[in-house]
Amino acid sequence: MQYRWSYAADQHMHEWVLKRNCALTPVQLAMWFGSLAAVSLLLALLFASMGAWLTIPFALVEITALAWAFVWWARHATDYERIVVCDGLLSVEKSSGERLRRIECRPAWVRVEYGGARCGPIRIVSSCEAIEIGGLVPDDRRAALARELRGAFASQHAGGSARG
Repeated sequence: MQYRWSYAADQHMHEWVLKRNCALTPVQLAMWFGSLAAVSLLLALLFASMGAWLTIPFALVEITALAWAFVWWARHATDYERIVVCDGLLSVEKSSGERLRRIECRPAWVRVEYGGARCGPIRIVSSCEAIEIGGLVPDDRRAALARELRGAFASQHAGGSARG
């Protein structure tokens, strides 16, 4: 199944919501982590009871590393980028971890920069600010997103409301 961002449009509005393609919810991942940690600790205790007591510290190191990875993943599981063009106003919102960045300006004052590089970001540049988006979109889909954005901005600039 190919990744697709969420797109909604009506007569006066275009909206894109870009999110991570997560297969597990944080609760499901916590259950997986808990069962993995329990199995690892049980095996370490089993081997420790047979005299290999060094398995316990290594199991604890493994569980600590997994816990760190779980916390990082859970913190970024709800990251998103939201672009809204509504009645001549562009709003770009980017959430990453605990940080939220937002810019607003007129679509006529904006250009979409995308060099086509495989891992390169899409930049929305206004007269005084720039924000990078597309980090949550697979590399092979960024060019299509940049085209959609340019089309929508151009239709707003021209006074139209059709999707470009």
